[in-house]
Amino acid sequence: MTSSPNGGEEKEGPVIRDKRRIDPETGEVRAQAGETPQAQEAPVDGGGAKATGEEDSALKTQLAERLADLQRLKAEYDNYRKRVERDRVAVREQALGQVLTELLPVLDDIGRARDHEELTGGFKSVAESLEAVTGKLGLERYGEKGEPFDPVVHEALMHSHSADVTETSVTDVLQPGYRIGERVLRPARVAVADPAPDSGAGESGDGPGEADGETDE
Repeated sequence: MTSSPNGGEEKEGPVIRDKRRIDPETGEVRAQAGETPQAQEAPVDGGGAKATGEEDSALKTQLAERLADLQRLKAEYDNYRKRVERDRVAVREQALGQVLTELLPVLDDIGRARDHEELTGGFKSVAESLEAVTGKLGLERYGEKGEPFDPVVHEALMHSHSADVTETSVTDVLQPGYRIGERVLRPARVAVADPAPDSGAGESGDGPGEADGETDE
């Protein structure tokens, strides 16, 4: 039994406590004993947007740097690949030139036999096959009578003057030349002729001298 402030008596009975976290009337979350009310979220200001913009700028900068690195690496690889290809072609041409240079005396013999009409029978067939193979490999024979003399591809063994030429020209091919593309394996050994000197100029020069001599006497 408990006494009330008014002096009356109250009957003892069960005490009911509502421990539901959600208030059925308001729908809000009730604060429990020992808990502090949750603080309201602060409003979002422009600081977050500014930070996001700086991060995007940094990512773009890194992306540009990586792209530049890839482009530089690709350029270096392309240059390396071209250099390797040039070296490979140069080595091939050098090796091929050495082999063909060893065959030049054989080709000379074939040429002399053809000039003397001795290239007949099985020897003719073998010779033509050899010339065809060397031609497919890029070997070119050059040197013809009447062509202008070029000291880069010709080697002059004989020299003369001729009234039939207007410039230094090849008058005879003593030994043909051979080349692969722009590379000369052996220059053509030739005889050359220069235009004949103008004899009229010498006669006109002697005339005045003789006249002066006669006058002096």
